[in-house]
Amino acid sequence: MGWKKNRITRLIPVIAITLAACLASCTISYQFNGASINYDVVKTISINNFPIQSAYVYAPLGVKFNESLIDKYTQQTRLQLVNVGGDLHLEGEITEYSVRNKAVQADGYASMITLTIRVNVRFTNNTNHAEDFEQSFSGSADYESSRQLTDVQDELIDQINEDIIDQIFNATVARW
Repeated sequence: MGWKKNRITRLIPVIAITLAACLASCTISYQFNGASINYDVVKTISINNFPIQSAYVYAPLGVKFNESLIDKYTQQTRLQLVNVGGDLHLEGEITEYSVRNKAVQADGYASMITLTIRVNVRFTNNTNHAEDFEQSFSGSADYESSRQLTDVQDELIDQINEDIIDQIFNATVARW
């Protein structure tokens, strides 16, 4: 039994050195933002303003959406923002900004109201056109009918924009 213990004791340094060499030769890159971009090929992105083309227009929506979309790509990727001709290109329009009754009380009046925003996106990958697409993304949020839309819409727009922009980001660079 003593010879087994002595043999194992001598193998521990060999195993440790082998393991250390294996770990040193491997490089693993994790990106916690979810982006899966080959930065050797894709270096730039151009994002056009998304105009509001819905029946109901709330002017601050366009500015908020456009700024948040640009912020998402510039803060969560290493892509350089350019005015035109990016390796990746996003354009589109805000096609819906609507309010609908969601739940009705016993007296027939709405108790919950849903604000919905829909955005049409055209994505072009100038380094791989097989990834190009046109798609509609939407998000919504509810609020109590006892509150006025004017009191809650900025907060709801921020929440909905974040959801829609995450969907766009995932469809374009995260491939989820």
